[in-house]
Amino acid sequence: MREDVRIPFQDRAVAGRALGERLAGMGLVDPVVLALPRGGVPVGLEVARALDAPLDLLLVRKIGVPWQPELAVGAVMDGDAPVIVVEPRVQAETGIDRQYIEDRARQELKEIERRRALYLGQRAPEAVAGRTAIVVDDGIATGTTVRAALKALRRRNPARLVLAVPVAPSDTLAELRNEVDQIVCLAEPYPFEAIGLHYRDFHQVPDDEVLAALDAAAAPDSPP
Repeated sequence: MREDVRIPFQDRAVAGRALGERLAGMGLVDPVVLALPRGGVPVGLEVARALDAPLDLLLVRKIGVPWQPELAVGAVMDGDAPVIVVEPRVQAETGIDRQYIEDRARQELKEIERRRALYLGQRAPEAVAGRTAIVVDDGIATGTTVRAALKALRRRNPARLVLAVPVAPSDTLAELRNEVDQIVCLAEPYPFEAIGLHYRDFHQVPDDEVLAALDAAAAPDSPP
């Protein structure tokens, strides 16, 4: 962790501004910011402002263990061919079969479609091919959901793929390095605890906050 970064962050906006400042000094060419809803959107808004870049969403859903929903056995991201990523260690330890994962993936895709209609309506996705795609979330724990997002995004042929988060464990970042061209993370605390413990304000982001962030990103001349 760099000496100028202090955790816990006050909130997602403060973390996003710090992350945006770090990225703005990297000379990224033709950037587009893609945030994971819902918690990644307030962070992504500040990054997009810092880079004067468009903000879009990556809609991905975790597939939880039935008796421990917060523990991800896999994740699914929508697209012409939905991408399902499975955590082999969790699958082996829990004994969950592939059929359960595929059944849950179909249900989660329905929620993804609901969110797409609510958040984006008829808005076309931002072009990614040939650009610097920056994937933003408010933090990473196991990396399952973000791995699904990265694998799906690669299919859209960005020139460069960057993963940018305020906080994550070092071992998870090491496992994700092969999925991206570069990782930018402000803090890698050890031992790592739940993402929310590294924020003073880590409220559940409601749909209207996501919509407000997207509206604000579409009006870059408006004050933050």
